[in-house]
Amino acid sequence: MFERDLVLPESEREAFKEPLGREMDEGELDNTDAQTCFITVGDVVSLTFRRHGVRPLLSIYDGSTERREMTDFAKLVEGEEKEVVSNPAGTITAAMADAIRRGIGGDADLIRVEGEEDLALLPCLLYAEDGAVVVYGMPGRCMMAVTTDGAIRKRAAEFVARMEELE
Repeated sequence: MFERDLVLPESEREAFKEPLGREMDEGELDNTDAQTCFITVGDVVSLTFRRHGVRPLLSIYDGSTERREMTDFAKLVEGEEKEVVSNPAGTITAAMADAIRRGIGGDADLIRVEGEEDLALLPCLLYAEDGAVVVYGMPGRCMMAVTTDGAIRKRAAEFVARMEELE
């Protein structure tokens, strides 16, 4: 599915603004089941999990939030081993999708994106096992949690099908 780099056409941008999943309150992190497999997308969400003592299977971040460079999360994980991939805004590069697939498989627990991790949610939903919870941020609003299953994978695949291959 991600053999080539994909770009979100301008005509589809509004459809991708519709949130997937449910709002997740930060307080829920104090009562999480140790068996829950979490994947976080975004600097603020990833930092929130770490501050509550929850270490996700995989955290994907770009080191900035709302156009501010070097987030507290980026500082927190500065010395930790991570995979670094390039991914421009509005795209899913084959390299980012592959890093996510391998990260979910246990190869890495941190992926630093040079560019934007804005669409990393989709490969996370497609590659994660049933029952994993992918949490991402709605800037300035809240955290959103999506539990993976066949129905959400189908919906994510439909979003990916609306993207175009980069030449």
